[in-house]
Amino acid sequence: MEKKEFQPYIPADKVTPELTATSIIMGVILAVVFGAANAYLGLRVGMTVSASIPAAVIAMGVIRVVMRRNSILESNIV
Repeated sequence: MEKKEFQPYIPADKVTPELTATSIIMGVILAVVFGAANAYLGLRVGMTVSASIPAAVIAMGVIRVVMRRNSILESNIV
């Protein structure tokens, strides 16, 4: 069996911004919107949902499609 050398998705020598104003603002907006929706569902229906997965998908879509950035690190911060 042949061992393959580990190749990271982002090389260590590449400098890419992670903590940007875009990621902070989008994270705050998504947290407020999904937090309010989760609280409303909890009080109204008596059941809450995990809002982190839809928020991550929306953040990735906005960063990649709308802003035309291909930064997995920035999406991870959101």
